[in-house]
Amino acid sequence: MAISKPLRRLLLVLALAFTYFVYDFASEYYAAQSADASAESGVEAFFSARRHARQGHTNNWAVLVCSSRYWFNYRHMANALGMYRTVKRLGIPDSNIILMLADDAACNSRNKFPGSVYANKGRGLDLYGDNIEVDYRGYEVTVENFIRVLTGRVADSVPRSKRLLTDDRSNIFLYMTGHGGNEFLKFQDNEEISAFDLADAIEQMWQKKRYNEIFFMIDTCQANTMYSKLYSPNILATGSAQLNENSYSHENDQDIGVAVIDSFTHHSLQYLEGVNKTTRKTMDDFFSTYSYDRIKSTAGVRTDLFYRRLNETLLTDFFGGVAQVESVEDIPNSDDTRTASGSQIPLNAESSTTHHVKDNREASSMADAPELNPTGTSPSPSNLNRRKSQLQKVQKPSSMDDWRRGMKLWGASAVIGGLLLWALRS
Repeated sequence: MAISKPLRRLLLVLALAFTYFVYDFASEYYAAQSADASAESGVEAFFSARRHARQGHTNNWAVLVCSSRYWFNYRHMANALGMYRTVKRLGIPDSNIILMLADDAACNSRNKFPGSVYANKGRGLDLYGDNIEVDYRGYEVTVENFIRVLTGRVADSVPRSKRLLTDDRSNIFLYMTGHGGNEFLKFQDNEEISAFDLADAIEQMWQKKRYNEIFFMIDTCQANTMYSKLYSPNILATGSAQLNENSYSHENDQDIGVAVIDSFTHHSLQYLEGVNKTTRKTMDDFFSTYSYDRIKSTAGVRTDLFYRRLNETLLTDFFGGVAQVESVEDIPNSDDTRTASGSQIPLNAESSTTHHVKDNREASSMADAPELNPTGTSPSPSNLNRRKSQLQKVQKPSSMDDWRRGMKLWGASAVIGGLLLWALRS
């Protein structure tokens, strides 16, 4: 049966009208979905920014490993103890330091100065002293224990003092010294750890969110080959000697009878001795002091896994203690303008500011502050709830949006009405 011309026109108009309203409905639906997603992302971004400060970390740790033993390796123990003293002086507490040491030199029968370890022939500074905490000593210094410390896969019986209790906000200074070769480091002349073992252990740390950034330093022969297999992100590495090159001792002490420190570590400690907890020196400043004449070998630096610029990375981001203070921009009141330690912060201050601890008393006062959240601040809960509710609100349509929607509806009605009149004409 043939369809009349007016009926065909009417069906065409109805099809066009249906298509238009479907399109309009879909546009409004997806716009609402986008608004909801934007609001949720705003809330998440706000609280994510509070969790992750500009420097990306809230605590520093150090893992210091002397993999040698026996009297003739005296210098390796002095290397590790020198680094131990330096990171403690710059603010990392013993609770955040894991020290692995054979510990067989200070009380060795051949030691002319019992209970002491020196790193220079003048013997002006006793590195052993009365305030040293060795976490793994003697035959506890093994490859297995070292990897277990890094990965956190330790037995329940292991005390907290022997655990690396880090998280994804922790910067770790990892220092190793001993005898090594191409892509391996010996542990007490009994076993070895390879560059692949180290790389896989650090990858486990990354997968388990056990670090934010790692600074890996190693002093051994052919040291630079030990970081050649690393592949995890956020790692800065340096070593004392390149492939097929030895790392040499700095000086001998005739009274002690052996070399007392290695050149690379001696140079590093000499530089670090000139900085304090509030220094603005950067890793770039530190690496620029490397010289073959001073170190007697070709020290190397690997930066391709590290996302920050070296001239913006402070030495104290790895060597020093750090405390985190953050402020929340909100309606001015006493809760918003006062930090956990009681100091005033301007309302227009940056959302997160890292303050390095000036002394142990200041660090302890911040640790004892009431109602601290994980990032180290004490904002009012009501202010946080108010800010969250503000961010969760989807922006309501304005009067201009209503006017546009109304004009669009009237225009569509006029066009459809005109088409209907055209379709019904005989």
